[in-house]
Amino acid sequence: MLIAAGLMLAALLLVFIAAELFTNALEFVGERMGVSEGVTGSIFAAIGTAMPETIVPIVAILSGGASESVNHAVGMGAILGAPFMLATLSLGLIGYFAGTKHGWHTRLDPEPTGLRRDLAVFMTGLVLIIASGQLPPAWQESRFILALILCLIYFLHLLRTIQASRELVADGHGTEAGSPLHAGRVMPTHLWSAILQLSIAMAILIQGARIFVNGAEQMSTGLGISAFVVSLLVIPVATELPEKINSILWIRRRKDTLAFGNITGAMAFQGTVIPAVGMTLMPWHIHLASHAGISLLLTLLGVAWLWRMRPGHRLTPTRLLLNGGLYLIFVVYVLVRYGQAG
Repeated sequence: MLIAAGLMLAALLLVFIAAELFTNALEFVGERMGVSEGVTGSIFAAIGTAMPETIVPIVAILSGGASESVNHAVGMGAILGAPFMLATLSLGLIGYFAGTKHGWHTRLDPEPTGLRRDLAVFMTGLVLIIASGQLPPAWQESRFILALILCLIYFLHLLRTIQASRELVADGHGTEAGSPLHAGRVMPTHLWSAILQLSIAMAILIQGARIFVNGAEQMSTGLGISAFVVSLLVIPVATELPEKINSILWIRRRKDTLAFGNITGAMAFQGTVIPAVGMTLMPWHIHLASHAGISLLLTLLGVAWLWRMRPGHRLTPTRLLLNGGLYLIFVVYVLVRYGQAG
């Protein structure tokens, strides 16, 4: 247990260092390319930092081994756990760090059109995920169709976000680097050196997430928790750390659009493309009264609450703490269920 805890702490340090390198380089690249903060946060940062949690379920599903059911449980938990973590704990952390830095009743003001686009795509994806999970096992062709629709929705979302970029830049929402490029201290400050810094940061992010996952798996074995619950609750904490820390850094600097875009952009990606992969590679059935079903319902509740608070409707740190409360509710529910089973 002590070794596992040490691995997780070391991984947290790696992820924090990598996140600082990543956000610094990404702001520089976005500024040089002349794109909006929406594109930088919702697409570049969201997809880039989503690589660890994208890799985990795919590897789990395709890895074979002695127990296919365990692999599928890990894959399903990781796929559903990522959007759940983003819509609850991640937004709660944004609220907490914004509140401690700027005041609990400070109005947070991310660019509204991009936020609404991300949330609309995410909520549509969640509805299709739940619908697909209710289909009979024999209806696999229908799941393929839903998977294709999910991928198409995300592709159209990318096009709309990129098309909106020029107008947003003209309105003052262009990406601006908050500090000089770190790599510029040891090499010329150019676009290629920023891309090199991004690549190094991404490699450290993935390695840090991998170390955290290994430590979490060792700890879960000692605690006797099921593979699905571990993959739903523990693994996403590691694989979603890049989004959380990047957004925390941005929200403390009052870069609200980047902070929220990084979270909601990842939600749009994790709520469409990755579930589409899961639907086509493994059995996909979701009981609404199961851990999976309840986590999906709480995810929907969290994103609906954020939609209600969107800019213009008093989006404040205090209210975002309620999203984090949804995560705690699910943790308590799991602990109670396991306590009753024991």
